[in-house]
Amino acid sequence: MTQRTRILRNAALVGVSTALLAATAPVTASAATGGPPGTEPLSWTACEGATVDPRQQCAALQVPVDHSDPDSPRIDITVSRIPAEDPDARRGALLLIAGGPGGSSLNDPSGKGQKLPQGVRDTHDLIGFAPRGLAPSSPVSCGLEYGDLATSKLRPWPAPDGSVDGNMATARRMADSCARNGGELIKHLSTANEARDIDRIRAALGERKISAWGVSYGTYVGAVYSQLFPHRTDRIVLDSVDNPDPDRVNRAWLAGHEQGVEDTFPHFAAWASRPGNPDRLARRAADVRPMFLRLAARLDREPIPWPGANPEELNGNVLRQALLDGLYRPGRYPALAQLMRAARQGTVPPAPEAPPEEVLQNVAGVGAGTLCNDVAWPESQAVYEKGVAESRAKYPLTAGMPRNAMLCASWPYPPREAPVRITDHGPSNVLLVQNERDVATPLTGALKMRDALGRRAVMVTVDSTGHDAYLANGNACGDRVVSRFLATGDRPDSDLYCR
Repeated sequence: MTQRTRILRNAALVGVSTALLAATAPVTASAATGGPPGTEPLSWTACEGATVDPRQQCAALQVPVDHSDPDSPRIDITVSRIPAEDPDARRGALLLIAGGPGGSSLNDPSGKGQKLPQGVRDTHDLIGFAPRGLAPSSPVSCGLEYGDLATSKLRPWPAPDGSVDGNMATARRMADSCARNGGELIKHLSTANEARDIDRIRAALGERKISAWGVSYGTYVGAVYSQLFPHRTDRIVLDSVDNPDPDRVNRAWLAGHEQGVEDTFPHFAAWASRPGNPDRLARRAADVRPMFLRLAARLDREPIPWPGANPEELNGNVLRQALLDGLYRPGRYPALAQLMRAARQGTVPPAPEAPPEEVLQNVAGVGAGTLCNDVAWPESQAVYEKGVAESRAKYPLTAGMPRNAMLCASWPYPPREAPVRITDHGPSNVLLVQNERDVATPLTGALKMRDALGRRAVMVTVDSTGHDAYLANGNACGDRVVSRFLATGDRPDSDLYCR
């Protein structure tokens, strides 16, 4: 179980009230920070959990459920920080924005934040937060059936023959469950509201401007924040970049997986055919793709029981989902190859350990609410049938999933506002960093964000493979460019390719 899973589980069980210990003096948020009326300063405390850096502090910030209603009920947003390590050199705050939707950066000041160069840690408070709806912030849950929490259900894989009938029925069942169990808050989960929450965090920190490092979905959050509050931004890094398509939004992200897999699979195939590789699958890279397609088709017909997994069988769609997950970074290639080798022999490895159901329910609820509230999804089955058929023909590795019907196809709540259109209006203070081969946020989508931001941004394209580029799956050249920008504000004059 990962540190993040343990922290989320514990926070969900004990609640935010016991996560805040040993109160210290509050930070003063002055009117000069431009905070919305009613924004209170933060009272920092020790964070609950023995695995976090002892320097990390936590606080609870109250924000309105509905930012458009001044009398709206309040919910808690849990915020964390590790103060700048050189108070005399302190410049401001760097907000870490997680992916998802459904991801938390609450413990990132203690985790990935410590990989930042000393020049950034000296000059910036590192700030994390659990977005609205995600424990230990006021949590939501759809109360889904356990089987519907499987990734191969939350990402809607069509039937082996391409039919979406079952997906439409699943969407109705899951959306109905969210409506019954999600409460008022689930109607107000959206990227725009997360951006408004961030501005409340900024004001409560006492900062006139805030810097940010957003990853994956966090890049869209960061872009929306920069659009809604352009003059409250300092240095903005968008890492592994989402397509900001204002007409499709998250539908475009899902659709991007088909190209992301095509971009990344050749790298996996070359690895899986390399001599001396103990997990070698084939003698030639060209043989790995037909091998995978044949194996998935066989598992469509003859699933292998997989006790302890969800679902409890290895079928074709579970294998396809394992491929998508396995291409997130090269470090996952061995597990994917081992699964394929076992399946070819009619066996399975031990079932992967899953987070506690309470955590899965919470993350699924936040993801559903955000994805479905951000933009209206088509309700017509015919739309999905057409898209799936086209996708299956052109991108057989993903078998139509990226254009299929999520539970959003039956979402009962219309969007409360139009998606935020990302434009070039605002300060030129954005740096995009993007791996050339990224299964989740492909380069094609990142280029759409680059075009939308125009003169506001410079883009660093990295000759590397994997999701999350900076300080993770990128390369030294890209890391140097981003680190220099965060530490000094020095940004390349034009777009750059890091070979």
